[in-house]
Amino acid sequence: MIPKLNMVSYVIRFLKPLLPFDALKMVYFSTFHSIISYGITFWGSSTYSKIIFKTQKRVVRIITNSDNKDSCRNLFKKLCILPPQPQYILYLIMFVVKNKGLFKKNSDIYSFNTRFNYDLHVPVANLAAFQKGVQFSGIKIYNHFSLTLKQLSHDIPKFKAALKRFLLTNSFAHLRNIMGGNKDFVFYYYIVRISQIIVLVLITVLI
Repeated sequence: MIPKLNMVSYVIRFLKPLLPFDALKMVYFSTFHSIISYGITFWGSSTYSKIIFKTQKRVVRIITNSDNKDSCRNLFKKLCILPPQPQYILYLIMFVVKNKGLFKKNSDIYSFNTRFNYDLHVPVANLAAFQKGVQFSGIKIYNHFSLTLKQLSHDIPKFKAALKRFLLTNSFAHLRNIMGGNKDFVFYYYIVRISQIIVLVLITVLI
């Protein structure tokens, strides 16, 4: 993938004096964007994305005629381009929304009402490979977002547009900025699990 992206970078640099700004953006989305979008739900959380991010910043600076020392944060917003990890989040969450039949809500598991009822149920997973997988990662990240955004998920185009606006506005550099935002749920989840075990033990003893 990296050789292809470097080639695209070279082509855009060559075309820069020949094409207007909007045309360069079209070239970017039809080439660079297409390449990094392929399979991003599988490699997007890896360290590989950091290498791609450096190449992407170089291309963004070429398109906007910016200096190598200029910050790319506002440049990404100007071009409506997501860095690799926010783009990974976008594709991952869209996978979850489009495949809701694969997931259960907390309200399907627990009979009592809580503020986490609209969150997806997080399955117990001890294997690191499963925790890094598409479904488990998708659940954890989806649960981070606000109820207002989740309620748009029945209208997929509207949900995708709102999610992309959110990611463009916040420009997360690392997934932990999102995944670390739901600690209350983790605490609540383990309290419920412990309570269930205690209840089962008491029932066994009393019977």
